[in-house]
Amino acid sequence: MSHKEEGVPAFKAPALACDSHFHVFGRPGQYPYGSDIRYTPPHEPLEKFLELAGHLGIERYVFVQPSAYGRNNDCMLDAMRAVGIGKCRGIVDIDQDAPDAEFDRLNKIGVRGIRINENPIKPFAPGYSKTMLSRIQTLDARCAEIGWMLDFLTPGWLTLELLPVMKKLKSLHTVAHMGMFLAKDGPMQAGFQQFLDYLRGGERCWVKFTGTYRMSVTPDFTDAAPMARALIGTVPDRIIWGSDFPHLSFADKVSSTELFNLLGQWADEPQRKKILVDNPQKLFGF
Repeated sequence: MSHKEEGVPAFKAPALACDSHFHVFGRPGQYPYGSDIRYTPPHEPLEKFLELAGHLGIERYVFVQPSAYGRNNDCMLDAMRAVGIGKCRGIVDIDQDAPDAEFDRLNKIGVRGIRINENPIKPFAPGYSKTMLSRIQTLDARCAEIGWMLDFLTPGWLTLELLPVMKKLKSLHTVAHMGMFLAKDGPMQAGFQQFLDYLRGGERCWVKFTGTYRMSVTPDFTDAAPMARALIGTVPDRIIWGSDFPHLSFADKVSSTELFNLLGQWADEPQRKKILVDNPQKLFGF
């Protein structure tokens, strides 16, 4: 898989800046893949990510389990052990009925959350959220008990459908890719406005500035800027940023530095410090 060349960072990352959402992949055959593979998993080991982190001035890391490995988290956990709990946290995919001992084992390594991950290009299927309820409710109760979070990645229509479910969650939860509402429809679109209302009304939901290329279609992602600024204006203390490295099928179209530089266009220096340092420090307990 070819990579778009990394450019020059447009601003200096503040000390202890955090990449709050990225993935690592072992060599083909090194770790077992899950049954629902949406893409050809690349070989993108920890060393490659740490090279990028050094380039951007990132010093803290939140690993996120890629869908390709299903519920086998070994690749990510091995990388987390190599980095050490002082500098990293992790979001796993795990069975809702996993024993308490497994939660305890993962917690000791630095895991702090569980993915609720649906295909970002899943076609509109009204009522689909009902099929997710049992898993969400079971994991929510367990996460609330041990101080973990739920990590949602869903297409915009499904994010909207899940808002009534999120309102009842006891645990903290994050929503990736700005909720995956399409930027071409602008910040005044109904679903995004309802998302902003939800964020205003509670304190448990956090938003990830990740995967901009999945919700934006314009060159340089200019159509995402009004949505990003609307979120910063609504919940500046509950936004985190992630590179979404290694970008999978978008790897030849976008670089992590390009996505990092967007933050320089969307946020001023004090806001960037919140998004890159203060907010992830609070959410993930660094």
